[in-house]
Amino acid sequence: MEKIKMKTPLVEMDGDEMTRILWKMIKDELLLPFIDLKTEYYDLGLEKRNETDDQITVDAANATKKYGVAVKCATITPNAARMDEYHLKEMWKSPNGTIRALLDGTVFRAPIVVKGIEPCVKNWKKPITLARHAYGDVYKNTEMVIPGPGKVELVYTAEDGTETRSLVHDFTGSGVVQGVHNLTASIESFARSCFAYALDTKQDL
Repeated sequence: MEKIKMKTPLVEMDGDEMTRILWKMIKDELLLPFIDLKTEYYDLGLEKRNETDDQITVDAANATKKYGVAVKCATITPNAARMDEYHLKEMWKSPNGTIRALLDGTVFRAPIVVKGIEPCVKNWKKPITLARHAYGDVYKNTEMVIPGPGKVELVYTAEDGTETRSLVHDFTGSGVVQGVHNLTASIESFARSCFAYALDTKQDL
């Protein structure tokens, strides 16, 4: 049987733990027998991210921008316990967040609609798709623990040095504060991708 030819390489982002085994099974049993598979491989396992100071995640995202198609396996976002388990240099950020920020991406969550898999609400006939803006906000936030009474301000310093200040909160005791941002261009890109997806899938927006 002649295999399906690929013109564009698939960016292959390997993951952690069981996903490495599952992805290999998918390739060996479902893809390689039928497709002349061409991939550009990136190991996003936690050990390799630690070894490369997370540069491999950036390289994988840039390859995805170049080729326009990728598969990413599930990866570990380390916590304090993983820091000790893997002897990490630092608590590396979520690869998903890094990749989405570099791609200025939108995450679409769409249900799998196939015969034999019944929806939880059986009288639903049309799928509901959720779109999530994946740049900025909590992915690029700054947090601070406020130890005691004091004032927190938001300060914008223009290129000419002028400052605009806005009071966030006048703390009378301890607390926490978080700063988030987004870009007009990224917000507009999110809107465009939502309209394009709705038109492509013929769904209401």
